Amino acid sequence: MAEDRIREIKIEKIEKLREQGLQPYPERWQRSHTLEQAAVLEEGVTGVRICGRIVSRRDFGKLSFFDLQDLNGRVQCSVQRDDLGKESYAAFSKLVDIGDFVGVEGEMYRTRVGQLTVRASSWQILGKTLRPMPEKFHAISDREILYRRRYLDLISSPESRQRFRLRRDFISALRKGLDEAGFDEVETPVLQTKPSGALATPFETHHASLDMPVYLRIAPETYLKRCVVAGFDRVYEFARVFRNEGMDPSHLQDFTMLEYYAAYWNYVDNMDFTEELLKRVIEKCTGSLQVPHSAGEIDFSGPWPRLTLTELIEQYASINILEHTDAGQLRAALDKAGIEIDDADKLGRGALIDLLYKKTVRPRITQPTFVTSHPVDLSPLARRNDDNSQISDRFQLVIHGWEVLNAYSELVDPIDQRARLEEQAQLNAEGDDEAMVMDEDYLLAMEHGMPPISGWGMGIDRMVALLSGAENLRDVVLFPLLKPEEGSSVDDAIREMGEEAPAIEGADA
Repeated sequence: MAEDRIREIKIEKIEKLREQGLQPYPERWQRSHTLEQAAVLEEGVTGVRICGRIVSRRDFGKLSFFDLQDLNGRVQCSVQRDDLGKESYAAFSKLVDIGDFVGVEGEMYRTRVGQLTVRASSWQILGKTLRPMPEKFHAISDREILYRRRYLDLISSPESRQRFRLRRDFISALRKGLDEAGFDEVETPVLQTKPSGALATPFETHHASLDMPVYLRIAPETYLKRCVVAGFDRVYEFARVFRNEGMDPSHLQDFTMLEYYAAYWNYVDNMDFTEELLKRVIEKCTGSLQVPHSAGEIDFSGPWPRLTLTELIEQYASINILEHTDAGQLRAALDKAGIEIDDADKLGRGALIDLLYKKTVRPRITQPTFVTSHPVDLSPLARRNDDNSQISDRFQLVIHGWEVLNAYSELVDPIDQRARLEEQAQLNAEGDDEAMVMDEDYLLAMEHGMPPISGWGMGIDRMVALLSGAENLRDVVLFPLLKPEEGSSVDDAIREMGEEAPAIEGADA
């Protein structure tokens, strides 16, 4: 049956509900239990009031079984003509469809096959659907529809619901772990006058009231550090950040980052805390430190290796980056090694090293690994190492070829910071869009004094994707950004799904 005709029939049912004094969109429903709670009730419990979306239905003359579902639970219910009365049962049978939201009140019992069920003594429509659900609630196979119509994906796919519950639990456990370690959660500006805190291309917009350009933040870093100047000892933020860069399965232009800073730590203290925190959180959320993944099991049990960036590049690219002290020397070494980097002639030494590492090293790292001791010109906000001024006290955690967090012993020397920002600003002026710009306001804050600090930023989306086995970050983001639909291709595909599954409506329509 065509979707347009199905919609017409459902609108007719809405009118029939109203004619019978039944409100198809009531203002509220008082429930006694969530579906998750009801699923573990004992047989014989009375006065149970539950609600949810009907996702399956089986009719047997004077008896109907149906399942109610929400994000966290699913419960079978039954309605019988002898319990409801002829008129109420007829209204349910003829006017309630799969996909509708319904509330029921009744008693817990077990069917002949032992299925725990709510035997309804009354029911109420709570929200009438106008469109058919996809393919008898089978998971949506078209990925574009899955991302555009995430609500249908969550209705139909237990795996998708589990991924987003894992995301919720992961963030909750991280927040609890940081709070217990003495961190304070804060909020910092999304609109900023300077795009600082990372090497990335910003999104620019215009502030109408102030008549000036502003940027969506690429990181909350410099404002969180202002908090440390203000006296916060340990501080963190779950921040939505925006980077106007390329898109692939491991990169999105807007994503969620957890960033924290701890006064009086160095990067080694931070590494120790990071491994302990993440192991505890991962085990709590997944039940194990061995997490299945399509590329092979990820073993978080540790200890996690700690390897320098210099030795990894030398191992996989046969180039000792410390021997090439400027961009020209490094370009020559890349040419000699036959390694091509796009737009290499426009990039500074730091950006060249970063791209060399991403091309030759990172894809080969599968198990949790700390990559340490990055060159200073790749780390404009990190502290120089006391023993080797060419490298910074920095580490990244890399898993399955993905960088999931980036950490420093932070640069707190305002004179050194000014010199590095001047160098970055010059690179930006010469065409390196990812180089940082000058930020006098942040330097002013630094000049009021900072203690030793170490901190990091972690991509929540990447970490959840790794833990859930997803290969694309869009699979763990509820509503990823997509191009506007052209024509009606998506609507046509959804309509076809409805036509392929007439049993969805069956007697309902």
